[in-house]
Parts: sequence; C-alpha cells; structure tokens
Amino acid sequence: MQLIKIKLSLVFLISILMNTSSFAQLEVHDIAHDILHQTDVMTCSHSKQQLFSSTKAAAPFAGQNIDIKYHRMDWTINPAVNYIKGSVFTLFETTESNVDTITFELDVTLTIDSIIYHGQIISYTKSGSYSLNLLLPSPLANQVLDSVQIFYQGTPGLGVGFGSFVQDYHSGAPIIWTLSEPYGAAEWWPNKNDLSDKIDSLDVYIHTPAGNRAASNGLLVAESVESTGKLYHWRHRHPIATYLVAFAVTNYAVYSDFATITSGVVEVLNYIYPEDSASASAQTPAVINSIQLYSNLFIDYPFLDEKYGHAQFGWGGGMEHQTMSFMGGFSHSLMAHELAHQWFGDMVTCGSWGDIWLNEGFATYLTGLTYEHMPGTPWWENWKEQTMDHVKNSPDGSVYCDDTTNVNRIFSSRLSYSKGAYVLHMLRWVTGDSAFFAGITNYLNDANLSYGYAHTSDLQAHLEASSGLNLTEFLADWFYGQGYPTYNVTTFQNTADSIKITLDQTTSNSTVSFYEMPVPIRLKGPQIDTIVVLNHTFSGQQFMIAVNSFIDTVKFDPQTWLIADANVSQIVGLANHQENSSLRIFPNPTSSSTMIRSDEIMHEIIILDLSGREIERITNVDSHEYIVNLANYVTGMYLLRIKTNQQIFQRKIIKE
Repeated sequence: MQLIKIKLSLVFLISILMNTSSFAQLEVHDIAHDILHQTDVMTCSHSKQQLFSSTKAAAPFAGQNIDIKYHRMDWTINPAVNYIKGSVFTLFETTESNVDTITFELDVTLTIDSIIYHGQIISYTKSGSYSLNLLLPSPLANQVLDSVQIFYQGTPGLGVGFGSFVQDYHSGAPIIWTLSEPYGAAEWWPNKNDLSDKIDSLDVYIHTPAGNRAASNGLLVAESVESTGKLYHWRHRHPIATYLVAFAVTNYAVYSDFATITSGVVEVLNYIYPEDSASASAQTPAVINSIQLYSNLFIDYPFLDEKYGHAQFGWGGGMEHQTMSFMGGFSHSLMAHELAHQWFGDMVTCGSWGDIWLNEGFATYLTGLTYEHMPGTPWWENWKEQTMDHVKNSPDGSVYCDDTTNVNRIFSSRLSYSKGAYVLHMLRWVTGDSAFFAGITNYLNDANLSYGYAHTSDLQAHLEASSGLNLTEFLADWFYGQGYPTYNVTTFQNTADSIKITLDQTTSNSTVSFYEMPVPIRLKGPQIDTIVVLNHTFSGQQFMIAVNSFIDTVKFDPQTWLIADANVSQIVGLANHQENSSLRIFPNPTSSSTMIRSDEIMHEIIILDLSGREIERITNVDSHEYIVNLANYVTGMYLLRIKTNQQIFQRKIIKE
C-alpha cells in the first residue's frame, strides 16, 4: 500500500475508542494522538531449526475487506498455565463498499466471550479451522474508519510450523512464549495474517503473576503493580507484520547493552534466564559490532526510537520478532542473523512466502558479511565454502519457494537460507560492490517498500537501476531455476605472449540450460599473477588472454564468487619442443625411470595426467639432472612440467 496519512477528526476517533467497552484502562487521548500525528503511517534462522511439515489452512479471505490500522492487546498470562485470556481491540478502515462481515483468523477451539462493536455485543460465526466471521449490524461504506474488540480465552493449539504458543520450563521456572511465523498467529490471537497489510501501530498489555517479566515489541512504557501481580505495557509505533507480534513471560533478569551509530544510540535490551545471565552478559555485547556494521553498510538501525533486544526462550534457534528477537542462545552467528532481520524481514518484509529469501537469504548473507569484516580471520572463507557446499548437497531446488503450504519448504535451510544468501553474493559479483550496496540501500529507503512489503521484482528494479544491468536472465536462472553449473576449463599455451582458455559448462538440473555469468580465472606464472574475468555466454566459448609469462597455475573462481563445480586442465598445450637441446628426457618411452637433463637449473618437476590433474610434485630439485621413477605408474601417457631458473617446459612421456 502507498504511503498514506489518516485524515479523520480527533473527536471522531476518540468517540470510536470510547464506545468500546473495557477501554477505560486505555489512554484514549494518547493513542489517538500517536496514531493521528505519526508523520507518515505506512502500510503496505540458523533461525528456525525446529521444522514441522504439518500446516493448517488459514482463512483464505480473512480481513480482505479491511486495512488494519491499530491493535491493542490486553492479555492475562500465567507462565505456569498453558492458557491465554484477554481481548484484542482493532482499529480498521474498510477497503470496499457494503462491508457487512469482517473475517479474522482465530483457532475455532478458542472460546469467544464477546465481540463489542460501538458498545454493543454483535453476533459471529465460525467456519473451517480458523475463520471468525463478525456480523456487523449494518453495512459500512468504503474508506470508513471503525473499530471492534474481541474478548476470548482458551488453550491454544499445538501450533502451525514452529509452535506458535508454547508453555515450558527452564531450571524449574515456567515460561510461555509465542512464535507465529508463518501461519501460527491465529493459534493464539484474532488477526489478519497476510503479507499485504501491516499493522500500523500497536500496544500490548500483559498481566502476569509477581516475579515474572513480559517481553514484547516496541518500547516498555509502563510497569506497574496490580493486586494479582504485575502489568507490563509495551508500545510499538512502527508498521509490523502480524507474524512478528510476540510476547514471552518468565522470571527474566534484565540488563542493557548500547550501540552508538550515526543517528544515535541503540539500546539492546536483554531479557535473560537468571541462571544464564552471567554467561549471556559476556556474549551479547558482540552484537554491537553487527549493529554498527549493518548501519554503515546500509541504513541506520530502523527502530532506533524504541530499542533492539533479546528475549531468551526455549528453542534451539532464534526468531526475529520486531525490535526484540527471541533467542535460544547467544552465539555470534545467531545474534548477527536475527539482528539482520530487523532490516530485511521486519522493516522490509517479503510480500509473499514465495519470496522468503528476501528475509532469510539476506539475514544469512549479512551474517557472512560480519565475517568478511573480521580481517585476519579465516571465517569469511570458511563461511563461503560451507555455504556453497550446503547448496550443492543436491542438484536441484530453486530459491523461489514453489510450495508455500509446506513449512519445511518455506524455511529450507539449503534453498531459502544458503542458496538465497549465495545468490546475493553472486549479485554483488555481477553488479559490483558499489552498485550492489547502493541498490540495496535504495531498496530499504524506497517509500513504497520501507516499513512495508517487497517482492523479488522490487529488489531487481533497484539493483538494475544502480548497476545499469538487466538482471532478468540472471534471476530466471538463479532465483527461479534449479541447480548450479559445472565448468570445464581447458588452457592451451604455445608462447609466453598469450594463453587460450576454453570454457565448457554443464548444468545439474534441466530447468536451466546454461548459466550466463562472468567467470573469474586466476592466472599465475613467474612474471604474472592476475585474475581475468571471462564473460561466458555459451558452452565451448574460447578466450585468448594476453600474458607476459608462461602460466603454471590456473585457478577457477579464486575468491569463491560463484555457486559452481569446476574441472581445470592446466596448460595442456604448452610448447612440446622435444628437439630443444636445452632439455633432454631419456629413455622415452620408459618402463621404470627416466633421466631429465637440463642446461638450466631445474627447481621443480610436476607430473600430471592428460586431463591436467596433478599426480606428483617434486620440489627443491636444484640440479641440472634428475631421475624420475615411474615404476609404480600405470601404463599410459603423462605430462612432465619442469620449472627451471629461466622458464617452464612441458613434455609428454610414455610409461610402457
């Protein structure tokens, strides 16, 4: 949805809020003021390691005739009891005429106590697993701002995907936490859960027994004592996707870290199990460097006016709930991944589960970038190698999620995470660093996407604008297509002036017939060490490269930019002047050993098979002659590459 401003009178809005029963506790004027005076109200994991293949069908048309403006949640939560009780007040605007029914998603097993509309109880029906149909007393016209409040309670179901609403224990202390991604919000609260309409603003009130703390989205604006325990009030004034709304309640210990960035100081609020607070407090400050890095590479942390935070919960991975990630641990990679989602997944959210790589691929790649910015360590190279190996575990699979009904497929660690991340790495290679980071920054700053939803076509448009390239074929191959290429690199060199490189390519999956890519090759010799980039447009393509040296090392993709396998036949065509009197090999053919005699001092002798694969390397020869023992070699033809103090020779030798 485009950037909009709400243009309704404050008096009218307050009248709507006050006509809703139980709103006496709510700061009516404050909420109306906050909503009306936002400058622009925009709508539009390592992480998830515990996957479940079962899904329940969500209500397919829930909330399609309304635009959600605001939610006020008021819940009573005892972490020792698997139960939720409370209400959800919703401020909405109609998006079509004659709206007489509003459908929310809510598990039909939860009990509706009442639904209040304009101070009156209204009727409702339930259908399917999740549809809660509110029957309005009279139809509403288009673009009418109105409200409704749903009072309900019950024991939430087992959860869709990752658990949704979980009651558990840590060191004997009870905890309840939520995790709604992708379809689980309806398990525990009435909502419109799609990827087109963000909630513009929300307040969360949680009543809980004394000794507990409640973690949630936004800024903790009040913590008060009640007769039954404590009340926590969290206020969030940024658009938020439904699946990112969350809370966790247990006996948390609390402390803060702080990160200084260009536009201010980010508080990192940590809600930690008391038994783990000592170890966690030694780990969580490491996230400060990641906050600063992402802010420098892209834009400043997007929720600076509220906070970032960690809330520990009973899960092996993490979940990027907006402004407060729920964490199963505090390793560098997990903290970096969940933090990255605040930009990619929370501020800009994938507009369909088919585009989940815009969340998970980015978070995985940004974790890699933290390693790239740790000079003197091996972790960046290790990350690239391990991520690519993960992608190549299978010859098929697209980054595009072609089955959004399957939670395992949506959150495929190989495809949505690893391959998604490496496709971003290849986009960086294809477009160049400057255009890549400029395009991504423009993507985040786009008024139609920022604090809203995005699709792969939006990312493509920004990268094309910053680079001047057409990326349609690239994305057809790497986003929609499956698999990866294998390159065969063959070199031929007759003189020191030039070397001919032939690139052949096969693909691992028939969905892609050929990957058109710039291919980097490292050429190294006594007088040269360079990387050449070959614009590979068809299999069998030949390139003549000017060099000033015989080449003794050819390496495919030395900086690991490409998802690919490669076979390299090194310099098999190097001059074979057997008549050259400066180098003599005898006997040839031989059944056991052969003498190599040179007028120049030999330093190294390499024995290769005809494909260019190295079989044996003899170093520190430092002599004019050397006997090579071939007794244990199988019968056939081999190549001898002899490096002297002046040049490189390559000769064929036959083992009988």
